[in-house]
Amino acid sequence: MTANRRIVVTAVQAMELREEPVPTPAPGEVRVRSTYIGVCGSDTHAFHGRHPFIPIPYLPGHEATGVVAELGEGVTNVAIGDRIVVEPTLPCWHCKPCRNGQENLCENLQFFGCGYPQGGMADQFVVRADRLHVIPDDVSDLDAALIEPLATPVHAGRIAGPLQGRTVAVLGAGTIGLLMLAVARWSGAAKVVVTDPLPAKREAALRLGADAVVDATAPDVAAQIRSTLGESADVVFDCVAVHGTTLAAIDAVLKGGTVVIVGVPSADFELPMRIIQDQQVRIQGSATYVPQDYATSIEMIQARAVRAEDFITGQFPLDQAEQAFAASTSGEHIKVVIHP
Repeated sequence: MTANRRIVVTAVQAMELREEPVPTPAPGEVRVRSTYIGVCGSDTHAFHGRHPFIPIPYLPGHEATGVVAELGEGVTNVAIGDRIVVEPTLPCWHCKPCRNGQENLCENLQFFGCGYPQGGMADQFVVRADRLHVIPDDVSDLDAALIEPLATPVHAGRIAGPLQGRTVAVLGAGTIGLLMLAVARWSGAAKVVVTDPLPAKREAALRLGADAVVDATAPDVAAQIRSTLGESADVVFDCVAVHGTTLAAIDAVLKGGTVVIVGVPSADFELPMRIIQDQQVRIQGSATYVPQDYATSIEMIQARAVRAEDFITGQFPLDQAEQAFAASTSGEHIKVVIHP
């Protein structure tokens, strides 16, 4: 291949397919031939100008899997022909969070596919070799496309504290919400209720193991969550992160529960701080993942706790990336991937 096709988001709600030379890996990098690239909510939010941390123009594609095609100087942790999944956080390794094993919170963090000079939504891309995980032989290419998105709920579930025997609510039954449901089940939650405004998404949640679902458009969502659980929720994972969902989450965990913010808020908003203090509510942010979350994600997929056939509902070629973004935001799909 002498030319490389790449998707570039050039302006709000505008993208183009460009041809460029095949990239050459620098020392410590590898060149990867893409297999599947997931379309993430962060991608579509940025495309519509609603992501607080991704500037436009940008090169999308952080949910990237592929096959190693070329090694840069000094690379020894992977070999040509290895199937890999990218961990797109690009830490500096020198700051305090990096030294403490929290490289997802790196003070100098860059993010592959999210404002970085490279993204995975291309025929081929280059990336730092230290951000690659080799895909086990018993994980298919399509299942591997779920490793990165699953790692986000895995991380949220882990830092929420033990979920074994706890009552859990998941707000939002999009990709991350439904994967969060899988993590809660994997972690031994006693009962899980899921909310969403769309009947099809609520039906998907029931099919994938929710004990009950609640219409997110109801005026008393928190009361319905509490009634369905038979008590207050121990943990609520807010996978939407707008003002209304976070207020409902706080109401659902009173008293003494934990609200984990998993979704990316598009803007700041006020919270009832007097209630949070007086009723000892824990508000926990959750940012991406670290390698142990990838390991758990792979373990869940190997155990068939998460299956591509349950989640990946749309596949598009690279030259139909705009249609893939539209499908991802249509409410008709769980997970959309691009397959160059």
